[in-house]
Amino acid sequence: MKHSIVKRGIELKRASYKKLWKLLIDLEMNKKTLAEKSDVSVSTLAKMNRGESVNVEVLVKICTALNCSMDDIMELVEP
Repeated sequence: MKHSIVKRGIELKRASYKKLWKLLIDLEMNKKTLAEKSDVSVSTLAKMNRGESVNVEVLVKICTALNCSMDDIMELVEP
């Protein structure tokens, strides 16, 4: 179960990385290959798979490796 985050009485949206996983399928690339190509650890990708937050630098590395933009790999969704 994913918990919502409330800051100053506002329930924040959360990041969803479903777009990234779909893109990897389209590219016929697995997470291990992505980790190697983007210099991101497999454990960080596992955090993303669980819907946890990651540093923006991680997203930039992935976008650079896949030659895409952030909106190609993630979206903000309602809690």
